Amino acid sequence: MLKLQDDYARLMLRLVLGLLMLFHGQAKLVNGIEGIVGLVQGLSLPGFLAYLVFLGEVIAPIFLLVGVWTRVAAFLIAGNLVVAVLLVHTSEFFTRADSGAWALELQAFYFFTACAIMILGAGRYSVGGSHGRWN
Repeated sequence: MLKLQDDYARLMLRLVLGLLMLFHGQAKLVNGIEGIVGLVQGLSLPGFLAYLVFLGEVIAPIFLLVGVWTRVAAFLIAGNLVVAVLLVHTSEFFTRADSGAWALELQAFYFFTACAIMILGAGRYSVGGSHGRWN
């Protein structure tokens, strides 16, 4: 019975993280990523690197949702969040929001959920199944 519950928990983690990250990706597909291109170029990096955001916010969440290459997808999302914090939220690292919560709690939640999925894998309820190095 415990294995069945573990697989349901993995499915829930994958679906929640995948859907929530996909909203961020959808916003960038609709509104563009010119702001991110500017941030990247402001660091003297090539602007085309900004397009990697689509890996972490569109492709990886879709992979999580269906359960294919789950650990790789979770790694891409975690990396995407590290870059987002470094580019945009560094000044908020030691601050609190008006509600009293940590200013970066949402980013931390996404990051550590992705880390948990990297450790746990996809589980039985995935296209890739529970076996395999990358799932």
